[in-house]
Amino acid sequence: MSRYNPLDGSTICALASVPGTAAIAIVRVSGPEAFEIVDKVFVPVNKSLSLTNASSHTVHYGSIFNGEALIDEVLVNIYKRPASYTGENTVEIFCHGSVYIQQQILELLIEQGCRLAQAGEFTLRAFMNGKLDLSQAEAVADLIAANSKAAHNLALKQMRGGYSKKIEELRQKLIKFTSLIELELDFSEEDLEFADRKELQSLIHQITQEIQALTQSFSYGNVLKKGIPVAIIGQPNVGKSTLLNALLNEDRALVSAIPGTTRDAIEDTISIEGFTFRFIDTAGLRDPEDEIEHMGIDKTYEKMEQAHIILFVFDIHDMTADILSENLSEIEKLCHGKDKTIILVGNKSDLLIETPAYFKTLVEKQAIYVSAKRKKNINMILERLTEIVRLKEDQIPDSIVSNSRHYEALTKSYQIVQDIAALLQSGTSHELLAADMRRALYYLSEITGVQINNEDILDEIFSNFCIGK
Repeated sequence: MSRYNPLDGSTICALASVPGTAAIAIVRVSGPEAFEIVDKVFVPVNKSLSLTNASSHTVHYGSIFNGEALIDEVLVNIYKRPASYTGENTVEIFCHGSVYIQQQILELLIEQGCRLAQAGEFTLRAFMNGKLDLSQAEAVADLIAANSKAAHNLALKQMRGGYSKKIEELRQKLIKFTSLIELELDFSEEDLEFADRKELQSLIHQITQEIQALTQSFSYGNVLKKGIPVAIIGQPNVGKSTLLNALLNEDRALVSAIPGTTRDAIEDTISIEGFTFRFIDTAGLRDPEDEIEHMGIDKTYEKMEQAHIILFVFDIHDMTADILSENLSEIEKLCHGKDKTIILVGNKSDLLIETPAYFKTLVEKQAIYVSAKRKKNINMILERLTEIVRLKEDQIPDSIVSNSRHYEALTKSYQIVQDIAALLQSGTSHELLAADMRRALYYLSEITGVQINNEDILDEIFSNFCIGK
């Protein structure tokens, strides 16, 4: 991707609000000539006013003209560097939301010396001018894309620098370790020791644990951002598709009394108390009768692997304690011992005539009894889901990784510091330790962008932003 240099001295403009017709639209201008360019097309009510001479963080009413032709009456906000989002002189023009008006204002600004901003260029300038680090800049994009309270809170927290602070603390510990090792290398002929071996081992152990905690948090942070996957599994014809429709409160899945109707996974999301849940209806678990059903059941196993929560649905009046235990053991084997929460859902409770003989087992396993067809007790499933997520939320660290790029960098750092711990234990040459520490520092620095100016990395990150941000 070819990008302009964000520090080339140009002044950029773009629509900062959602494209299309609306009551109000915002055109943003940023760069060294922002005030002078807007002054050429903006006529304030106060004729003596010049944006160049006006105070920062002030609002001015006036009109935009193209020569003698009135384009619109507007409000203009001005922000003087460095006290702006980008760290540059910035103007925001609030105009009426007509597409024609928006286009006319942008064309006027370009005629007067602006160029149209590329995707994410305002935030890229904020990063280049030290207003944000790289992880905070990416959190801006996450904040814009957040579609639940949990994703919003996570992005907001990262944008405010809590996560960056944790990464910086880790960097400083790595720098301390590296400096001690390299100092000894400088004075190797004098046989001086600047750090006790036990102190170095303790420090690298601490660093390893902290990086490991961050990498482990990615699993939860990623689902908070994208939605918590919940797989609905069970034997054919127990009401899985009917349950999905009841949970979503719409006819999303085809329902039939014929076993094996669901051949492929069906997914949809809902938001409950600020958390997004991604429900996945799967093919029934049984011996497949044809190749297509076999593929559907394979897909079920795949979705079980991806899910954080499993709803095991069974026909409550066509089950025994022994078969239920067998089914649960089989599900746990299929999960390969991974930490997944299994919720038992006894469906078709409306057909019960008497209390089932295995009622004690259902109580012990905290099964939920529902009638998906009549939408009875569906709220109990939703309440259990939010309860599980809140419990997990209390167990995670303050700094959560939700970005796959950060996770990759942390994973590489973790592997390196593990190797360093082993090398330190074996008494390996300090030259090798110092080289590995520099590599670990590089990967951590990739997260926040400290001392990293790789254009490929910046292009990859900011090209995913919307225009105007």
